[in-house]
Amino acid sequence: MEASSYAVIDYAALRHNLSIVGHYAPSSKIMAVIKANAYGHGLLGVANALNHADGFAVARIDEAIKLRQQGHQQRILVLAGFSNATELKCFYQYQLDSVIHHSHQLDLLERQNQPPLNVWLKLDSGMGRLGFRPDEFEAAYQRLKACAVNDIILMTHLANADDLKDNKTQQQLKVFKQHSHQQVSSIANSAAILAWQQAISEWVRPGIMLYGISPFADKTSKDFGLRPVMQLHSKLIAIKTLQKGDSVGYGTDYQCQQTTRLGIVAIGYGDGYPRSAKTGTPVLIHQQRVPLIGRVSMDIITVDLNTCPAAQIGDTVTLWGNDLAIEIIANHANTIPYTLVCGITQRVPILVRQLATT
Repeated sequence: MEASSYAVIDYAALRHNLSIVGHYAPSSKIMAVIKANAYGHGLLGVANALNHADGFAVARIDEAIKLRQQGHQQRILVLAGFSNATELKCFYQYQLDSVIHHSHQLDLLERQNQPPLNVWLKLDSGMGRLGFRPDEFEAAYQRLKACAVNDIILMTHLANADDLKDNKTQQQLKVFKQHSHQQVSSIANSAAILAWQQAISEWVRPGIMLYGISPFADKTSKDFGLRPVMQLHSKLIAIKTLQKGDSVGYGTDYQCQQTTRLGIVAIGYGDGYPRSAKTGTPVLIHQQRVPLIGRVSMDIITVDLNTCPAAQIGDTVTLWGNDLAIEIIANHANTIPYTLVCGITQRVPILVRQLATT
């Protein structure tokens, strides 16, 4: 039976967005961030589509092992690193790169008699999460140099690179430069690649931009020549007429101000559409924007069809995609696009547009 709601993943758009990274950082190697099931786009399919990337970054070991077992030979960086001896064995077995962010990891490495690992030593330059504080960093660096390691790449993570008016990024870059040891480094995430040229170094780590989404709240993918990778669709399953004063949905929050042609769309928070989406959030029918009205339910949303008289039961409804930027939907829902693409649930089939043969 055909599903009412479905997502389409455009692999050609992924490749295009990877090329945009290369445009902004032409001399850098690209560590494509495909954690969290490739931001909800499908880990293995996305990795195949991005097979020209120099490496893949994931959050956890199981993601990295899946990539190796599928045959990917690029460097695979596990951003959380290892936390015990059993996990460390997996790094050796599958030849994974590890972020080193805590002295406990150094303790484990110092007890090993194994072939050298590739490691990424993380400086907490101001994010306040993983990484060695500036006053700890030199000692950690010297301990790591004495371990059986191959490359040592120095890295940090920027907290506010998506806010161009904030001086936090400049402060973090200054701290990092003070501890760089003139070594190969990695600083830039998507926001920094697009807006902080001074953060671009030997390795860049694009994430959200690969999926055709702007990291900046006031811009969309088109501002950077990016192409949305995920299109989310559903269909109209009913149309009815309500009179002025009639209410719509749970809580009777919305009352019709006039006679209203109401459309019922088969998607809700059970599919991953944001429950926080407010009245006025646009959807697309016949390439025309119509507003959501009333609360988002588990399985349906309701829309005002007064400005779209051609709409009929069975018509396709676009919730976000090429002609309706996901950044706009996120703003209406008081969230960020990351949560939308990562939040698509298992009951939504994922369809793919295959890459053209090259």
